[in-house]
Amino acid sequence: MKIFYTVLLLVISNIFMTFAWYGHLKLQQMKLISSWPLWLVIIFSWGIALAEYSCQIPANRIGFTGNGGPFTLMQLNVMQEVITLIIFTLFTTIFFRGESLQWNHFAAFGCLILAVYFVFMK
Repeated sequence: MKIFYTVLLLVISNIFMTFAWYGHLKLQQMKLISSWPLWLVIIFSWGIALAEYSCQIPANRIGFTGNGGPFTLMQLNVMQEVITLIIFTLFTTIFFRGESLQWNHFAAFGCLILAVYFVFMK
């Protein structure tokens, strides 16, 4: 169950992180926050990032071998990067229709999948 909870919390954390980092750009495009000063957009994003950290920290604690979890720090980090890329790609293709995937993006995905393979290899 620790594997499941770790991955689930990392996915939720990354959804919040992606919205904190890039959601304000979509809200600006939609003219919902286009008149907000930058400092207010930063505070708004920090609020979202708080939810991200509220999932990220428990995921790392549950998943880390030093706390009885199944993953090393390197495995947690590489897994986090792959999840980040997947969530970001979904976010970008759904919310920013002008962004398209190119062959080099798929090549990069392949490299990340290889990174996961190598980091989990015994």
